[in-house]
Amino acid sequence: MSDAPHVLIVEARFYDEIADELAAGAAAALDGAGASHERLVVPGAFEIPAAIGFASDSNASGRRPFFDGFVGLGCVIRGQTTHYDYVCTESARGLQDLALRRGLAIGYGILTCEDRSQALARARRSEHDRGGAAARACLAMIALKRRFGPDGQ
Repeated sequence: MSDAPHVLIVEARFYDEIADELAAGAAAALDGAGASHERLVVPGAFEIPAAIGFASDSNASGRRPFFDGFVGLGCVIRGQTTHYDYVCTESARGLQDLALRRGLAIGYGILTCEDRSQALARARRSEHDRGGAAARACLAMIALKRRFGPDGQ
């Protein structure tokens, strides 16, 4: 295995403009760190944990490609129903469960915002760059996993 990490970016494209910014920020951060990456699109934020779980299962079975870490990107904007609360809570819980129970290195980049302008500000690389932040978090967790894993120093 190469020292450079290989990362799967799982992105919900429910809001295309926001998804584009998040993905561009994540890709730039990974490229800047010398990591390779692939992108996988899912319907919404709720599906991100399942997709990462499927990819992790593929890792465990020895199929290629092998992913050292995962970045979940998406956006949930509050509406008029409680749907927002369920999607936000369950997508976060799902990713945290995967990280803790399976020992996965995951960068959390699911925006949970009140409105579109707030989401765009958090997604834009020129402002908050939450996609880049999620990728950097993933890389930091990969480094920790390597340090404390069976092959760590």
